[in-house]
Amino acid sequence: MKREKPDLYLFDDALHREGVGLFCGVDEAGRGPLVGPVYAAAVILPSQPRIQGLDDSKKLSPKRREELFEEIVAAAVSYGIAWATAQEIDEVNILNATYLAMTRAIGMLDPQPELRLIDGNRAEGIPGPCRTLVGGDGKSASIAAASILAKVSRDRYMEAYARRYPGYGFEKHKGYGTKQHYEALRELGPTEEHRRSFLKKLH
Repeated sequence: MKREKPDLYLFDDALHREGVGLFCGVDEAGRGPLVGPVYAAAVILPSQPRIQGLDDSKKLSPKRREELFEEIVAAAVSYGIAWATAQEIDEVNILNATYLAMTRAIGMLDPQPELRLIDGNRAEGIPGPCRTLVGGDGKSASIAAASILAKVSRDRYMEAYARRYPGYGFEKHKGYGTKQHYEALRELGPTEEHRRSFLKKLH
């Protein structure tokens, strides 16, 4: 028997009932890959109209993510999409680079939110009032929307990067450490956007 998807707006509605005014959902994409930036998005959703089918971006097909991306951008009170580069990841580590990308995305919002809902269990590197939510992209509409914006944006970036550097298969694996990717690295060497701190397996 197919289980019905939970209504992710229930969590967001409960926040409003708590007396929280304006809040945004924040999520990242691309912490694990060997190449390219880590992306983050911050989204303030209106209470109406509701976007149907929001879910953790990893549970959606690429086509559905693209469709929802356009709906979110059209409906959002405000949204921000930002990133930290591979060079920044190597300099400050992936966790701090993720906070950097999230902080940049939140900074793009206008108006600024009273509360930031962060997917995960840590938010020490993000200024302002935050609340963390483990598995938030499957529990909160706002975080799910942010996860979709971040994922689609990073996938588009990697597809463009694949055209610049053919032979690595970036358009398929999006920079993750697949067998094909490691084979290409051994044969072709790293590109300028490979995260040097992630390539220890090659040496």
